[in-house]
Amino acid sequence: MTETRLDETGPAAPPRQNGELVFAAPWESRLFGLTMALLQAGAFEWEEFRTQLIAAIGEWERQPDHGAWRYYERWQVALERLLAAKDLCQPSELSRRTEALAARPAGHDHR
Repeated sequence: MTETRLDETGPAAPPRQNGELVFAAPWESRLFGLTMALLQAGAFEWEEFRTQLIAAIGEWERQPDHGAWRYYERWQVALERLLAAKDLCQPSELSRRTEALAARPAGHDHR
């Protein structure tokens, strides 16, 4: 497995403050952690994910009414596409799991 090196500049660079990664919500840090765990487990190579992330960012930039910038939404798009491309988790399964989590009672830790 090749070394994982997060971009510090450029389109794939995650948000930082004082050199540290910044997460605006708990789900963002969980998504980041899940991605890193899958990477360490050998599910994919870093460059595969990075390529998907840059593509997802580019798609957002090309939309005329793309709305507010949310880096980890693009990260999520990239991860979902990579998981589907590698046949690790299909979009229909992601949707089913999302709906199941959303149906949990209010106040549950998972958002």
